[in-house]
Formats: sequence, C-alpha cells, structure tokens
Amino acid sequence: MNPIDRRLFLAGTAALSATPLIARTKAEVPTPTPLNPLVKQRADAQVFHHEDGHYYLTGSVPEYDRLVLRRSKTLAGLATAEEAVLWRHEKTGPLSGFIWAPELHQIDGRWTMYFAAGPSGGGEDVFRIRTYAIVCDGPDPMTGRWKLLGQFQAPWDSFNLDSTSFVHKGRRYFAWAQREPGIETNSNLYIAPLASPLKLAARATRLTIPTLDWETGGYKVAEAPAVLHRNGRLFMTYSASATDARYCLGLLTAPEDADIMDPDAWVKSQQPVFTSCRETSVYGPGHNSFTVDEKGRDILVYHGRDYEAIKGDPLFNPDRHTRVQRLYYKADGTPDFGVPVGNGPLPERFASAVDPRALLAHDGTRLIAGNPSLPATQFRQTAGRAGPQSIMLSPILLPDHYLLAGKDGSVTLARDDRSADFAMRSQFVRFSDDRSNTVRFVSIAVTGKALAAVGKEIRLAGSRDATARWIAD
Repeated sequence: MNPIDRRLFLAGTAALSATPLIARTKAEVPTPTPLNPLVKQRADAQVFHHEDGHYYLTGSVPEYDRLVLRRSKTLAGLATAEEAVLWRHEKTGPLSGFIWAPELHQIDGRWTMYFAAGPSGGGEDVFRIRTYAIVCDGPDPMTGRWKLLGQFQAPWDSFNLDSTSFVHKGRRYFAWAQREPGIETNSNLYIAPLASPLKLAARATRLTIPTLDWETGGYKVAEAPAVLHRNGRLFMTYSASATDARYCLGLLTAPEDADIMDPDAWVKSQQPVFTSCRETSVYGPGHNSFTVDEKGRDILVYHGRDYEAIKGDPLFNPDRHTRVQRLYYKADGTPDFGVPVGNGPLPERFASAVDPRALLAHDGTRLIAGNPSLPATQFRQTAGRAGPQSIMLSPILLPDHYLLAGKDGSVTLARDDRSADFAMRSQFVRFSDDRSNTVRFVSIAVTGKALAAVGKEIRLAGSRDATARWIAD
C-alpha cells in the first residue's frame, strides 16, 4: 500500500469508527445498477418488461443480418445476458438484405416480433424496406421456434419500418413510419387500430410530417414511434433527422380521452426533447423505447454514440450503443428527458429531506441547493479511494469534477488534480436510514460532518443534523 492509499484507508477507518450514525443507520450496500452503455453495438434498442418478471432486450445488430433477443431478471443483467438468435435473413428474395429495428410484443397470447427488411444485391434496391413479423410457437421466446408470419399490409407499397404496437382503452393500435406517395419526405408517422398482427382494422391516420429544422437535418425523417401513457396523456416519441449527431427525439402529445385517430388530437413539440450532449459525450440519441426499473420507475431506452465524428455512412457505423436512464416529469406532468447522462453508473437526484424543493445541484462549478434544471441535479456516484465503503459524487455535466469537503464547512466542485489532498477531501460514505428512507453523505476528511442543504447553499453540517438528510431519487 503506497503512502497516499494508506493515509486514505486510515482516515476512512477513523471516520467510520467516529461517526455517531453507525448505531442508527447502516452503510448502504450498493444494489446492482445499470452501467451505460448497457449493451454495446445494439442500435434501435427496445427493452420489454414482461409480467413473467424478465426484461427482454432486442435491437439491430451491426451486420443487419439477424434478429436477436436476450433476457434478465434485472435491467443491469441485460449487459451480460446470453443472446439468442431467433431468425436470420433469407438467402434470396425480399428478406435477404438488411434487417432493421426489431420490436418484441405479446399479441393475442403469442410472442410476436416486428422488424423491417429489404432485399440483398446492392444499389437502391436494398432500401426497398418493408415491415414483417415473426412469431414464436411456444411460451418461452428464448427457446421456442420462431417462423415468419408475413408482411405488414401497409396502406401503400412504399418504404416503411419502425413499427410499434400498444393497447389503449382496450383496443390494440399500430404505429409506424412510412414514405407516403406524393409527399417529399423520407418518412412520416402513421397510426391505425389492428385487426390482426399484420392487418389494419381501419384507414391509417397520418400523425406528423417532418418539416422543422431539427426534423430535416440531412434527411426529412420522422420514424421510430414509442408510446407512453402517463398523467392523463399519451406521449409518442419519435426520431428525426439523419442518424449522425443530428439524430434526436421529438414528442407528440394527446389527451388520454381524445380520439387518437384524429390527427388534431396530437400536439407536436416545436423543439426536440432529447438531443446530442457534448458535456456528457453522447451523440445522436434516438430510436427509443420505454420500460420500468425494478422499483417501477419509468426508464428511457435509446441508442447513442460516444463520439461525434463518423467515418463513412453513419448507418453502417457499428457504435450505436443501447443506453438507459431515468425518465422524470415536470410539474405539469409532461416528461422531462433531460440530456443523455453519459457513460458509467446511472446518476441520481438528491432532495433535502427538510425542503424537497432544495436539490443537490450546481450552477456551473458552483454548488447550490435548488432545482435549476434536470441535468444540473443529476449526480453520479462512483467508487472512492478510501476503502470499499467510500464513494465520490460527480455532476453529469462536469464529469471530471467532484464534490470536495473543506475543513471550514464548505463544499465545492473541483476538477480531480490527482493530489493527496483531493483524494482525501473528495471521499464520503453513504449511509441509509431505513426508518426515514433517507441517505446521508458523511465526509471522511472532516470527521462528524456530512453534506447538507443550508438555505440555498451546499455545506457541511453535523452528520446527525436534519439538514444532512437527503431523499434519493
């Protein structure tokens, strides 16, 4: 053990033995948390949480030649879960080329996977993309035999892909992207009720055409719809623009009691709701789905790259990785997507137990107790350097900065300079109090002190003070 490590270890041991919290609370044992990227090189990501308790994940593979599926009892477990190949493209014909954007559903008691496919042979013909489905012959989609069900009977014989299905008011609907003859776009969004997995029960409704600047970067695209029913409304996300760093999410919103086949019931966001973020180094976030975590909280699933510059056609770049993060809501009940949170453990938010409006937050490099914006209140916990129970806290927008405790009671954000002083002052121990359902962050460098919301400031207070209790979310 080198001198710095030994000093940290001894300081950490002393802090743990000295803190009065030990008798009342316990050092929190971290539960498995998803790490981003969750699965590398899986684009067009969908995670399906089934009533059997499993999470199922599928997505486009870089070779675009097969349909895959993996499952796990936990979200985090999807990262290492064994992957099954359900179906491969055919040797010749209309399904012999690219395989795109699979989605898994259970319809009428059968496992069904929608996907888009085109013929091989090169040239423009490979983009003669149409939507198809395969079905499983048994109750277990991982071990059952899958066979081709057929082609989706779209309104026009034209480019279509990215289908999804959902049930609203007891009726099953289908939403997808298609190029409509006579409209000079790459794809628009459509919706219709389903009579059967591949046949519509009524005439399709066009929901939106890409016309705004953020929908038409490189290509005029509205694709990959995903539906979420929350807070008295239906929210339909969709992806827009080229699949490089301009790729982003838009949002359509309709009241839950509206006629969702009426295009006027849906309101389009005039700005994208989820875009590339240079601070967190995630580019081209899109083609999302929704699921819930083990606590029932909404999770956004999407793909994105770790870098901006792409060599060659972005469609053939393999590094669109599956990512997940918490989905929060604004005061009016609409989703707050924030920004792509970047690589590493999922961040959390911490609200003062004394005043829930005062969150651990930052304004640039200044720590504050407030709620300026979602990204400014998201902090990532990583393993510390003073033993197995020590942790460090870092804001997602400043991933090279960490909270630093001062002997004078101050708490600052500072870039890691790799010094012994920084290594000591950046170390905290997280304690959970089961009775109050709160957490505390006890400083290792300043004995008996913990992070606290004091007015509009973040400072150190006595580790037993009410201001040092936080509600984690």
